[in-house]
Amino acid sequence: RYISIYRPSMKCEVEKNKAQWKTMGPAKVAVPSPKNFLQKHSKEPKLPARKKEQDPKKLPELSVPRRTDRPVMGIQSKKNFINTNAIAVITGLPKKPQPIYVDRRQGDKYPLETSGLLPKYIKKKDYGVTPKYVTRRNEERERAQKEYETSILEDLRKKAMKRLTDEERKTLLQGLKKNWEEVHHEFQRLPVEMDTIPKRMNKEKLEIQMKQLEHDIDVIEKHKVIYIANE
Repeated sequence: RYISIYRPSMKCEVEKNKAQWKTMGPAKVAVPSPKNFLQKHSKEPKLPARKKEQDPKKLPELSVPRRTDRPVMGIQSKKNFINTNAIAVITGLPKKPQPIYVDRRQGDKYPLETSGLLPKYIKKKDYGVTPKYVTRRNEERERAQKEYETSILEDLRKKAMKRLTDEERKTLLQGLKKNWEEVHHEFQRLPVEMDTIPKRMNKEKLEIQMKQLEHDIDVIEKHKVIYIANE
């Protein structure tokens, strides 16, 4: 069979580089001392020491009467318990049967109240009523909005700003749309082939005007309250 020519040299190199910790397990193990032997019940949990009573002579209080106690004698009652119980039963309201439900063919019965089938939630007194914290939050929001509007109006009054009315806003919006239609109509009348520089410049100018008008129309439609500088 084939045997490598480097086998002796490899054996020498392995024996040379082999260390103590490269064996199976530790090279040297400390021998346990015979004095530290395992004692019986040493690994079981130990209970804390029992506390001593402060007064060992004092006896605990008894829940039964003492032998020397005498019952109270001579107390009599003229109450007729038979008639009283009969009247209570006759005049009392009959007990209502416990509501149950059956979910199997075998007739197994279960209490209905704890089953979750009764609409208890919608029968509550506060069902459908707006919670107090929501009402309080809405009031705070309205108050904050009013304060903000008041502060804005005060600032605008100081800065000599004017608020557009609804009619002025509609008129301004209609004018912008009319201008956009005129520019768009002029844009559509442009020639298809832009072979000269003036034609290209005219087209770019119309596109810029249309974009600006579209932006102004969008801003006015989104904002119902508009302020302008008072000239």
